[in-house]
Amino acid sequence: MSNIEQHIIELAGANGLPLSPQQAAAFQRYMELLLEWNQKMNLTAIIEPQQVVEKHFLDSLLLLKAVEIPQNAKVIDVGTGAGFPGIPLLIYRPDICLTLLDSLQKRLNFLQAVCDALGLSAELIHARAEEGSRQPKLRENYDLACARAVAALPVLCEYCLPFVRQGGAFAAMKGPGAAEELNAGAKAIQLLGARAEKSKAFTLPDGSERNIIICRKTSATSDKYPRHGSKIAKTPL
Repeated sequence: MSNIEQHIIELAGANGLPLSPQQAAAFQRYMELLLEWNQKMNLTAIIEPQQVVEKHFLDSLLLLKAVEIPQNAKVIDVGTGAGFPGIPLLIYRPDICLTLLDSLQKRLNFLQAVCDALGLSAELIHARAEEGSRQPKLRENYDLACARAVAALPVLCEYCLPFVRQGGAFAAMKGPGAAEELNAGAKAIQLLGARAEKSKAFTLPDGSERNIIICRKTSATSDKYPRHGSKIAKTPL
């Protein structure tokens, strides 16, 4: 077993997420593909293997400690980029029905290569978030939407909550400052038919703070939302 495989097993286990040797090997292969493809296209600024394990893989898996994902749940990773948190979730929970949505086709080409190499099955959709959630087959169709993005919470909520069915959840994976984020996002959460359920804080091995904000969908999102992307950015809810 490689050092990387050992490292991910130890870190995940320390957080109550036991990994099998097969799962650790899948993470190792994922990392190899990520670093290989990253030489041709911009997937990640984090290229040191140990950092990939801690800041991408562990960070993604911590979502499982913040929200309960039912068996065979339909999960959408909005603006998935290099596949975080979606692919790590699928490695750990192969029962979930995962959709990876991104606006760049070349990223989806990478993710298809990862799924093929690891024997994973996911639906890959090429669309902007605000266009995707207008599609009838995607709108209010998911038990969980998640986004690991730098956008402010009101913006993320408008992109993601329209995908979530009533009773489902949206998980916003953020850095420090969850209380301020929740304060700023309170109006948007309510307008989009949800309530802020909880916020869970984690510390990564390098000491950096992560917060996962969970919003629970309580009613259907109005047809007014999401608005056009430029409007969302210019005048957040």
